[in-house]
Amino acid sequence: MDKYLEMIRIRFLMMLAYRTNYYTGILIYSINIGAYYFLWTAIYGGKGTMQGLSVIQMTSYIAVSWMARAFYFNNIDTEIAQEIKEGKVAVEMIRPYSYLGMKTMQALGEGVFRLFFFSLPGLIVVYFIFPMKISSHPGTWLAFMLSLFFSFVINTQINLLTGMMTFFLFNNNGLIRAKRVCVDLFSGLLLPISFYPGWAQEIMKFFPFQAISYIPSMIFTEGIAGDKFLQSLLFQGVWCVILLIPIQLLWTAAKKQMVIQGG
Repeated sequence: MDKYLEMIRIRFLMMLAYRTNYYTGILIYSINIGAYYFLWTAIYGGKGTMQGLSVIQMTSYIAVSWMARAFYFNNIDTEIAQEIKEGKVAVEMIRPYSYLGMKTMQALGEGVFRLFFFSLPGLIVVYFIFPMKISSHPGTWLAFMLSLFFSFVINTQINLLTGMMTFFLFNNNGLIRAKRVCVDLFSGLLLPISFYPGWAQEIMKFFPFQAISYIPSMIFTEGIAGDKFLQSLLFQGVWCVILLIPIQLLWTAAKKQMVIQGG
């Protein structure tokens, strides 16, 4: 376990060397959130609530969704694809640790850095610019942090699956771009799931995407309460377990399929 903790530390320090990029990123995300704020204010047009969310809750939802994305987002699918193309994956696979475990820990190190140097400072900046509703209930914050961790795990698992497809496709750039569009669109980042047509919401229940952004953001804004509160966390936890199955199956098949393209 020590070597995996060291991987988290090393990736954190690597990100720390380029922390200026994240300070400018806070400004860019704030502008992006501002654009969505004025858009949704115009859409509400004086209405009290829409789909169970008030204007302030929607603003909070948007801000938290984008700042949470800074934590769970990572590029390990691209890294895996590049290492396969360059042949580096062969060296990594003979080292005394799990290759997929190593990539997961690197993503966690990056996520921890983004959480402290991007998400939290960015949320504070946005709080003083736009009207937001922030709960003072400790239980809400605890559930939100647990839900946010689940969202990181699920997003990372999807990235592992996408990256491993390079073993079979050799050029995986198109699939990676398509995956990112699907995650942003169907996770609730661009539009809350409750605003989708009923038939679309029913279909989305069979996919893990809403567990990435929609559920933690709704928990933060207290848009989920009662039985749905626990059901949402259970939904995330179940998908964390379910996705382990295709990851293991694909990894077993990928090692047999491996063809080194580079030196």
